[in-house]
Amino acid sequence: MKIAIIGAGNLGLSIAKGILHSNGATSMYLTKRNLKDIQDFEKYGNVTVTQDNRDAVRNSDILIFAVQPGHFAKILEDVKDLLSDNHVLISAITGFSIEQIEKLIGPQQYIIRSMPNTAISVGQSMTCICSNEMGKKRIDLAKAIFNRMGHTMEIPETQMQAATVICASGIAFWMRLIRATTQGAIQLGFDAKEAQELAMHTCNGAANLLIESGNHPEEEIDRVTTPMGCTIQGLNEMEHQGLSSSLIQGVVASFDKITEFKTK
Repeated sequence: MKIAIIGAGNLGLSIAKGILHSNGATSMYLTKRNLKDIQDFEKYGNVTVTQDNRDAVRNSDILIFAVQPGHFAKILEDVKDLLSDNHVLISAITGFSIEQIEKLIGPQQYIIRSMPNTAISVGQSMTCICSNEMGKKRIDLAKAIFNRMGHTMEIPETQMQAATVICASGIAFWMRLIRATTQGAIQLGFDAKEAQELAMHTCNGAANLLIESGNHPEEEIDRVTTPMGCTIQGLNEMEHQGLSSSLIQGVVASFDKITEFKTK
């Protein structure tokens, strides 16, 4: 696949790393105003770094856009005369709807919206995907790209804002929980490096238990709680201090904020 990533910032580079590490591209173009930050990617051999979005579009079939929302419309205007029946456009831009994209380039293009997270750089992204009517013909292609770098779920576009909170912002939420567990482990006597190792691998194991078993979290909780034991004591104290309610409130607060951005 000939892939261009228009906007090689943090998210764009995470996507690039995921694709390159999974050998998912025969050629790749990365575009950015300041090439100094991405020059090292040319070591892959099949990667071209450039400031020229039009050159990237001419030489690619799959166009992944990861620019700031305020720059997206101008970029589409600049390249739309180059778009052909072969191009698949994948937007990873928060809050920019399919309807807005269609107004700029027309509904005849294959248009897909994706919401990956930064774990895509290590092949572990949870990526949500939706498309316009034409894009449905290429949705399996988009899934194939992102499934090489984690897991995908096709959802209605109306749920993309919520997916952004759960999956993209969610990385930060889980990082904060891992940090808190690390701090607890340090208080119990482990050094900082050991504490983080314990926390992150336990978190990874918990997630994989659910992925592999398909169980509800409470089923796995029941396996490690015993009457009058230390686990239930700790869980009850966390709930008393508002663990679940504060997490839910945080998720809802993030959603309220992203919705506020959309309505401005």
